[in-house]
Amino acid sequence: MRSRIAKIILEVVAVVTLGFLLNSCGAEPYCPTCGTTVNGAYGVLNVIPVPEHNPTGEPGGPFNSFDISWFDPNLQRDYVSDRIGLDIVVVDAKNNFAVNTIGGQNEVANAGNNNSVCIGPANPAPGFTAANTPTIPSIITGSGALRDPTTTNVLTRFGCRNPGFFDSFSTYFPGFGAHGGFGGFPGAQCCAARANGVNPLSGPDGNLVTPDGKTLFVGSGSSTIVAFDLTTNPPVVLAAFPTGSSPDFDGPVGVAPCIQSWNGGAGSDPTCGDDRADEMSYGTVGGHNILAISNGDPGLPLFTLIDVTDIVNRTYTGTMVTPAGLGICAPVNPALNYNPGNPANTPPTGANYPTCILGQIYYDGVGAEDSTVTVDGVNDTNPQASLTPCPDPSEAVASGVTGYGVGPDGADVPCHHAPIVDANTGAFITNNGTAGAGQMGEIAVAGLGASAFNPFHNTFYETNSNCTVSSSPTQASTAVGCVDEIDPRIGNPAGPIVVAVIPILNCMPTSMAQGPGHDFLIGCAGHDGTQFPPLEAILDGTTNKIVANITETGGVDEVWYNAGDNRYYTAGRDMPSGPVMGVIDAATRTWLVNVTTGSNSHSIAVNQFTNQIFVPMQAGSLCTTQSANGCIAVYGRQ
Repeated sequence: MRSRIAKIILEVVAVVTLGFLLNSCGAEPYCPTCGTTVNGAYGVLNVIPVPEHNPTGEPGGPFNSFDISWFDPNLQRDYVSDRIGLDIVVVDAKNNFAVNTIGGQNEVANAGNNNSVCIGPANPAPGFTAANTPTIPSIITGSGALRDPTTTNVLTRFGCRNPGFFDSFSTYFPGFGAHGGFGGFPGAQCCAARANGVNPLSGPDGNLVTPDGKTLFVGSGSSTIVAFDLTTNPPVVLAAFPTGSSPDFDGPVGVAPCIQSWNGGAGSDPTCGDDRADEMSYGTVGGHNILAISNGDPGLPLFTLIDVTDIVNRTYTGTMVTPAGLGICAPVNPALNYNPGNPANTPPTGANYPTCILGQIYYDGVGAEDSTVTVDGVNDTNPQASLTPCPDPSEAVASGVTGYGVGPDGADVPCHHAPIVDANTGAFITNNGTAGAGQMGEIAVAGLGASAFNPFHNTFYETNSNCTVSSSPTQASTAVGCVDEIDPRIGNPAGPIVVAVIPILNCMPTSMAQGPGHDFLIGCAGHDGTQFPPLEAILDGTTNKIVANITETGGVDEVWYNAGDNRYYTAGRDMPSGPVMGVIDAATRTWLVNVTTGSNSHSIAVNQFTNQIFVPMQAGSLCTTQSANGCIAVYGRQ
């Protein structure tokens, strides 16, 4: 009898245990068979239509040109840069549908609705009145700053349009209108095709949301950054400022010569300026909120570090007509438009840089610099004070003209040249070291990629697709990429500086994501006709050592770490076998599976609460009901 009771108890326990296991497998959202395979069977669970896209071309056309995705955990929103709609698509990542778009007066989805407005008298900043709210200065775009005042094609699409801002012509730049509208993004230039090489002119590009979920930063094809307030409806533009010189969108020449140059001349035409302000990262150092962003495409790429503390904290101090009104990253002379161009190319007042820029790193192949002083020019009136001034972003490639930036209160904008490579040994020497005869500084032959904040050192990592140089800056090894570590040096008048360089063989680094512990995943890809075998690398953020190489997946643009399942996800559009989503176990640093994605699917973000993966897709069969329109595909384990 006792044995029969014991048997019954064991059977009941077994059934309960089995039920628990089955329920636990199915308890993970959207994962009814989780645990039934070694790696988890991934597939498309849902497709999200993107607002105002269709196969006819009216009004938006297919969703065939897009850029970075970013997941914000505060409200579970996915933000996607849409170059056909000329906006940021906002997706409810809990319920899988688009809830909003964020753009300007030229966007498709909310055409004519003034979706985003700029702070100013008509739209006071939070906590301010119309009388004392700061106003965002306009941005001069293009090399035609000294246009004929009788022309009308000025400031047509970009930056903030507030009344009352003028350049030296007094009546030439009156702003966009009394409503203080945001002009918008340039969209996909030319043919919305990657093969045409016009990504450097397109936008929106990189985007990110601050950890508190209240501020969205977006990089644009006009070499500008726009900051949106996500707590208002419509979103308010808190700041809009340049990192360099814009392509000549607004004339007098236009961007046709630049597009032609990118189709075979590496974008060397001077009308290209600094191309797009692209991928970015964010970190807090000494109480300062720092935004890092790369202009990775021009012939002399640059990396910019920006103190955005007043923008994200909304701590505006005074009105725009006084130097105290710097909370919106006003220019040095806040009564005039931003103007990052060469003094010889701009109104007589000279360059008028954003005051929030801490400094820039130029990848121009020059020799080592003294790391204790600024190395641009002393000021606009004494351009020869520096032996090796930083190049002017818009003109240096074509003409060798150098620029001399000014920062807060007219001081120099600190900029340094990227570090040195020993031509004989291949060893990297930082700017704190001394270069020998004939040694040249680092260049970025295939461009700069994404960055990541390293909280262990309070520094930023920046990826350089290939970075070794010999005694000639025109010679480079495509077999070596690198990750530069940059110290923002808050409060140091000499500004940011490269403090370490980590070379990575057979990798063109494009992206980074912080994982568990000290780990950072480095995404590798190919560029400019060079395709390496698949590779991803994991870097220890405390030692700057590569601790793992993963060779089963690669060819990526964006990578993402998901704390929800402790896995990395990669957007491998350039895998030799075709575009895939790579999945890597972050705990064991091992590859798990590659999952088929769509053509040019190069961005990715993951909802850490549901473990759903959001992958923008061009028109194609994976979009099912949206196959002719393009979509955001939602992947998950099933």
